[in-house]
Amino acid sequence: MENPQVLADSSQGLSVFMPILILMVLGVVIFWGAVLVAGLIRPSKPSKLKQTAYECGELPVGQAWSHFNIRFYVTGLIFIIFDVESALMFPAASVFKKLNSIGLGGLALIEILLFVMILVAGIAYCWSKGDLDWVKSLSSKEK
Repeated sequence: MENPQVLADSSQGLSVFMPILILMVLGVVIFWGAVLVAGLIRPSKPSKLKQTAYECGELPVGQAWSHFNIRFYVTGLIFIIFDVESALMFPAASVFKKLNSIGLGGLALIEILLFVMILVAGIAYCWSKGDLDWVKSLSSKEK
């Protein structure tokens, strides 16, 4: 004889997911409703002045496309990578005492040191490639 609880659970089928489906449909309806209402009530009076780029009250000069120094991007990317990785060290340091008290301090220390070694290897690689030099000399390109 089968368990009546198992039969009750299997008879529900997909109805368990009905609240999730209702919330998803409600979210889509609210989003598109807001877009529609905003499109109906907003003023639409374009002018040449409104279509210009706002640059602190100055009239734009020249073309919008210009050369961008890639070093800004590379330096920012390197900063974000190492900043986020160093922020990941705080949770590890906060639970280290608990791990040490239950006998896993050595394993935690090895994992933290391995993580730091990977970070040091990454920063050494960036340094050796010259990505941390703001002004690259011509001699570094010849090598």
